[in-house]
Amino acid sequence: MTDSVPVTITLLGKPGCHLCDDAREVIVRVAADLGVAWEEEDITRSPELTRRYWEQIPVTLVNGVQHDFWRVDERRLRAAVEQARRGR
Repeated sequence: MTDSVPVTITLLGKPGCHLCDDAREVIVRVAADLGVAWEEEDITRSPELTRRYWEQIPVTLVNGVQHDFWRVDERRLRAAVEQARRGR
């Protein structure tokens, strides 16, 4: 059996963002099902994150690499997490 790489899903969003709420639901479900960590960052707390992502939120990262923005496709996120586990 090969070791798998630890995976963290990150949601970049801001308060009051309904698309962020939708994305969070998908991320929580995928993280729980696949046994991976997830975290959320409020872009309004960082001028750099605000500048980079304001027009794209919610943004989903898998191990720090941008995976998606605006909407989270559950099937694609699951595939990305599995791929990240294999170190790809």
